[in-house]
Amino acid sequence: MYHKTLPYRIFNVINTCFLVAVALMCIIPLIHVFAVSFSAKSAADGNLVGLWPVRFSTVAYEKTIDNPVFLHSLWVSVKRTVIGTVGILLVACLAAYPLSKENAQFRGRSVYAWAFVFTMIFNGGLVPFYIVIQRLHLMDSFWVLVIPGLVNVWLIVLLMNFFRGIPKELEEAALIDGAGHLGILMRVYLPVSLPALATLGLFAMVWHWNSWFDGLLYISSKEDYPLASFLQTVIVSRDMSSMNFSKQEFDLLSQKTINAAQIFIGALPVLVVYPFLQKFFVKGLVMGSVKE
Repeated sequence: MYHKTLPYRIFNVINTCFLVAVALMCIIPLIHVFAVSFSAKSAADGNLVGLWPVRFSTVAYEKTIDNPVFLHSLWVSVKRTVIGTVGILLVACLAAYPLSKENAQFRGRSVYAWAFVFTMIFNGGLVPFYIVIQRLHLMDSFWVLVIPGLVNVWLIVLLMNFFRGIPKELEEAALIDGAGHLGILMRVYLPVSLPALATLGLFAMVWHWNSWFDGLLYISSKEDYPLASFLQTVIVSRDMSSMNFSKQEFDLLSQKTINAAQIFIGALPVLVVYPFLQKFFVKGLVMGSVKE
């Protein structure tokens, strides 16, 4: 009966309109970028493109795909995202499992927990961190994009709270069967934590894919930039020197269509992966948050 009342119907209409408006605000810019990427130079430079390509052209995609610097940056980002996401999940599981135990089971748990939380609140700053990277000889290497981000305390805390919501009876049954802590983590905790792992994996993947500042800071060669750093230099800084285009190609191509094509290609992997993980997203965040 509550759902049939007039106030609820009014709220439902307003809420639906608001969510549709928010969704359109997110989708329309992407559609516009997609339309610009397939438009001719004159239409793009004249700001004549709306939500549909004007004088359809695939030159921007052809030149982008033929650019070895762009393709190498794309490969660096793919490799970084895959290795970095797997590493973050591995470290999060190994750290969250012991931290999810009670103090009686893990002596000194509170000290370790506060040590992790302390790093979320305080940090040494950019200059000390840069010096540490130099002393570890990670400058201008691929691993400088992966290793510093392996310990994500926020994701560890989320997974720890999820682990604490798993029934203790499952762990006790495994202990009776002779399983050790590593076996319990692998055979009991991880199989029932797939929604949480998918959610954390999505967070880690998006963070690695969109991260651009560390590439600019720690890598000096533009040819070794990840895709986000490469796009930052081309689109934001308007540095087209890394595009390897001849003067004739510059005269025939619009910078707007090239930038739009690169932006869309850069966003495409996340757009493809997200629908497959979206069904785990809400379940992974909410599950274990409500305690009886």
